[in-house]
Amino acid sequence: MVDSGRGASRTKNTIRGATATPRRSSADERRAVEAKSRKKFQVRRKARPDSSERVSGALLHHQQMCRQSLSRLASTPVASLMTCLVMAIALVLPSVMMVAVNNIKQLSAGWDGTPQLTLYLRTNSEPVELMKRLSADSRIESLVYLSADQALAEFEQYSGLADITAQLDNNPLPAILVLRPELGALQGDGGGKLVAEMQALPQVDLASLDLEWIERLRQILQLTERASWLLATLLAMAVLLVIGNTIRLAIENRRSEIVVIKLVGGSDAYVRRPFLYTGLWYGASAGLIAAFLVQVLVLLVEGPAERLAELYQSRFELQGLGLEATLLLVVSGALLGWCGAWLASFRHLRDIEPR
Repeated sequence: MVDSGRGASRTKNTIRGATATPRRSSADERRAVEAKSRKKFQVRRKARPDSSERVSGALLHHQQMCRQSLSRLASTPVASLMTCLVMAIALVLPSVMMVAVNNIKQLSAGWDGTPQLTLYLRTNSEPVELMKRLSADSRIESLVYLSADQALAEFEQYSGLADITAQLDNNPLPAILVLRPELGALQGDGGGKLVAEMQALPQVDLASLDLEWIERLRQILQLTERASWLLATLLAMAVLLVIGNTIRLAIENRRSEIVVIKLVGGSDAYVRRPFLYTGLWYGASAGLIAAFLVQVLVLLVEGPAERLAELYQSRFELQGLGLEATLLLVVSGALLGWCGAWLASFRHLRDIEPR
């Protein structure tokens, strides 16, 4: 009985000791809450990335979008190739015109652009007196006399028709005087007056100013070059439209994905990146295909052009696109693709908003 009483008293003392733990005061509770809030604020402040982390994150996202857009194009090779071919054909046309203009410029680079006045003398005329008179003229810098035989020899040399002229009984070419007038004498109406004055001489059968056909050729080249730039501008707009329509279809196919990205806080710039790289890959691929097609066309025309140059005893070689022109074509296609994708995505992403 005594032991049981002692055990009961001990149990009561233990319960009393356990319940006698002192309570926290309100000041301690406030301090604990403030410490927790400070810790949360410190955690939040530490979790916010700095500028270097944001830049590295943006670069990483750009790399991912660049690879993903290329893999998407590779997953549909037929459709991607068809779109690139349409763009490449649009880029080939002005490129071919530019190549033609550059080759014509190369062909005419060796021609003497200095104006020459050619006087075709009458038969049995005395050139000595005429040469003395023209040498004393201050408007004439120099003159060269070619007899009929010399004129025929020069014609055979530059035309390659020696076999035909050898069969002629008589020399059909007259003696000529090649004059080199001063440029000041040809300003304004001076060239026409000088030609009319030379034509009125009794020893002269015909006076011809060689500057006229050279100037015509230059004007034709300028017209062709300007037409090439205008055509390139129009076809660049066509490329933008093709890219814009392609990107619009891609945006519509991924509408649900775009809505989800915007629901979790993705911006339009974030959503736009894969489409921009898609347009970039389309444009760069079209530029490469266009450069390849231009080189193929040049190779197809190179053989006939060389044979034609050999008939005229010329060393002319047809030139295609060089390395710089090829890089320029690829970069231009990539920029057109990027701009077309940006315009299309800027227009259509604003219409896609989560509801």
